[in-house]
Amino acid sequence: MTRTYFGTDGIRGTVGTAPITPDFVLRLGHAVGRVLRASEERPTVLIGKDTRISGYMLESALESGLNSAGADVVLLGPLPTPGVAYLTRAQRASLGVVISASHNPYPDNGIKFFSAQGSKLPDAWEAEVEQSLAQPPAWADSASLGRARRLDDAAGRYIEFCKSTFDHDLTLRGLRIVVDAAHGAAYHIAPKVFHELGADVVAIGCAPDGMNINHEVGATHPEALVRAVRANQADFGIALDGDADRLQMVDAAGRLYNGDELLYLLAADRLADGHAVPGVVGTLMTNMAVEQALTQRGVQFVRAKVGDRYVLEELTQRRWLLGGEGSGHLLALDRHTTGDGLVSALQVLQACVRSGRGLEDLLAEVVLFPQVLLNVRLAPQQDWKANAVLADAMRSAQQELAEDGRILVRASGTEPLLRVMVEARDADTANRWARRLADAARAA
Repeated sequence: MTRTYFGTDGIRGTVGTAPITPDFVLRLGHAVGRVLRASEERPTVLIGKDTRISGYMLESALESGLNSAGADVVLLGPLPTPGVAYLTRAQRASLGVVISASHNPYPDNGIKFFSAQGSKLPDAWEAEVEQSLAQPPAWADSASLGRARRLDDAAGRYIEFCKSTFDHDLTLRGLRIVVDAAHGAAYHIAPKVFHELGADVVAIGCAPDGMNINHEVGATHPEALVRAVRANQADFGIALDGDADRLQMVDAAGRLYNGDELLYLLAADRLADGHAVPGVVGTLMTNMAVEQALTQRGVQFVRAKVGDRYVLEELTQRRWLLGGEGSGHLLALDRHTTGDGLVSALQVLQACVRSGRGLEDLLAEVVLFPQVLLNVRLAPQQDWKANAVLADAMRSAQQELAEDGRILVRASGTEPLLRVMVEARDADTANRWARRLADAARAA
């Protein structure tokens, strides 16, 4: 379905450049309010945001637009994306809205939506909003205008929810944990969650100034976490991104673990605890070692398109519970309706505490394949699928790699680039084939 404004995760862009401007966001709020009013007389919309300075401006515009269409608004203040999803469901609200550009730098911002059930909305709903945007405004009369109020204890409610996903018979007492909130939405929440479960917490990336979100900290810059874990002789390190739906973790030795490895750990822990795990959903980029390790344990593995919404769609269709991406978007649908960095971290720590084993030990069965990713710039209107030289090279690569590797060639969804990925058991083979495929792509 072709959409003008919505991408794979809401609407996102550079602040001050269409569509991330206050006039558009006011119109967007009005359009969303009209869509909600079509099925509900007095809808209530929750609005949360991350710590970007532009959040104040966009929040005001969105609030005004929703009120103008007759929708009530509840302002949550800075709150992780999964926190907004949880409160939308817990408060029986009609819709949840997050003002955030996730892991992007502070000049960017975006808006994404959650249903009353706390899950991502379908393409058809986004298309309906875009149709409403194309229509002239229909302001509610004065008696029907929406109201706005603030939920002062939003952070506290979400903290209690996160803690409730951790086994009540277990504690983090005796563990020192470095928590990096990327100067983002979880800055005032993440340290409290682990501290209240008993951990000795060292907080970094928890001093937002409106312009330092994701800057050299957080899940996209885990080097800061590695240094802090070593400097503080911590047992674990936890890094979130700006809206706290991604997770990267570090062990006491300073070794970094990505989402692919943590996804396997979640599945293995459930198996060890006697739970059935019929299948796990990854993406086209999930490391092949994870697929092989799960298959050896009798767990079916399925790949979705890149993007946590596609992982969720596949999980929902198959009625499975576990899925995720290497970037750290992890879904445990028996704990939350959406990806949640804090909840995922608690699930990993729970596995370690319950087993008395560290991350390296628990993940000994998973030795990640070297993965090489190259970008090839395409000429305007270039049809890479018609490139016979590339097709021959792809066939040769897969024939040689066989069961010991794989290739993935796909066009970028946002840039005129062809992304060439090769996995193999050794780095030299992966590098060699990635270069050959990239050269073949340029041969057209």
